Amino acid sequence: MRRIVSAAMELDVTSASDLVMAVTVTPLPGLGVDEQLAVTLDGVPLELEELTEATGTRLHLAHADVGRVSIRYDATVEGQASPAPVDDLDLIAYRRPSRYCESDQLLPTAYAEFSGLHGKELLDSVSSWVGAQLRYIPGSSKPTDGATETLLARQGVCRDYAHLVVALLRALDVPARLVAVYAPGLDPMDFHAVAEAWVEGAWHVVDATTLAPRSSLLRIATGRDAADTAFLTTIGGSVGLLTLQVTATVDVLPFDDVTELVRLG
Repeated sequence: MRRIVSAAMELDVTSASDLVMAVTVTPLPGLGVDEQLAVTLDGVPLELEELTEATGTRLHLAHADVGRVSIRYDATVEGQASPAPVDDLDLIAYRRPSRYCESDQLLPTAYAEFSGLHGKELLDSVSSWVGAQLRYIPGSSKPTDGATETLLARQGVCRDYAHLVVALLRALDVPARLVAVYAPGLDPMDFHAVAEAWVEGAWHVVDATTLAPRSSLLRIATGRDAADTAFLTTIGGSVGLLTLQVTATVDVLPFDDVTELVRLG
């Protein structure tokens, strides 16, 4: 499988800031990654520092003074990722409530709807239920909305669907996390967010939006929720996002059989 992805951003920095970018593919075993990341301030290249989290997520840190910042990432990725080693501490952490996945608040709902289900049957039921409860409406949610607000509003975008899936699974003691991905076949094209759940001895993708085939997704960032996986974080200063364009293609767009368990490539 060959996937070609890109991300391009224009930022207006009106007060000097540190920029933390999470736009590069996680280079897992089994993947061949040919990539280029360029960040400029008024056309002059900025120095980048790469930091790697325990999940494999790569963050790129740059200091930007006042001006126009351009960010451009391009990658061609060959192959399919092999399963990464599993840390028992992660399986504990991903069972706990988090900022946007309030599993403790949603415990009554989870038990009322899914009590007695396990493994693949549980994943299928949670994904179908969330997909039926919510309407996908761009711009309908706030950046601060968590799973509880999403369920009350009955609408949202991909991160809202993923947060609700994660929260419901954690409420039933299933380790679950959020993954930011490049998603060939996604329409409208953008960064995408899905859930990952630990069942049957492995991490498997749950995407209640069903907007892109799961087997062609490419991992960018992995964490407890959107607080850990934002494509851009600013530290100090004042920064405005002017433009954002994301592309993701695959040589052959696969059929996504929603009855099958799928690992994230």
